Amino acid sequence: MEEALDWLETEEDTQKGKFLTFSLGQEFYGIEIKYVTEIIGIQSITGVPELPDYVKGIINLRGKIIPVMDVRLRFKKEPQAYNDRTCIIIIDVKDIDIGLIVDSVSEVLSIPEEEVVSPPEINSNQNRYIKAIGKVGNDVKLILDCYKLLNDEDSGILEEILN
Repeated sequence: MEEALDWLETEEDTQKGKFLTFSLGQEFYGIEIKYVTEIIGIQSITGVPELPDYVKGIINLRGKIIPVMDVRLRFKKEPQAYNDRTCIIIIDVKDIDIGLIVDSVSEVLSIPEEEVVSPPEINSNQNRYIKAIGKVGNDVKLILDCYKLLNDEDSGILEEILN
């Protein structure tokens, strides 16, 4: 038992400060690696009625049904046709798997804690999905709050999917 706890703490330590980065157009975002379970190419999506437009439907991933959300549409950006660079990032938030459709996946980055800062308080409604900003050289990565992305006062996607 003690060995398992040591392994778990080590595993959490190795994930700390690591982010999977992806792009939507010219903007780069990051997700804490601890939420990411896998990355797959775009595949056939079955539509489900009465869900918000940005929830494209569900996929069957090795026998598991997973809802998929187009992050571009979630952020009220122009829709874009899917292509061979389009990916689905499967994340696990509070034991719920969901796929995030993104334009392309970039890389896994280590961003030191001192280079991760709070987002500016410009328009809190627009930035509600941004948890932090990671400074990487002269670039910035917008670090997403996975829970708020899936569950906010507008939509409550997690509740809709669960019910």
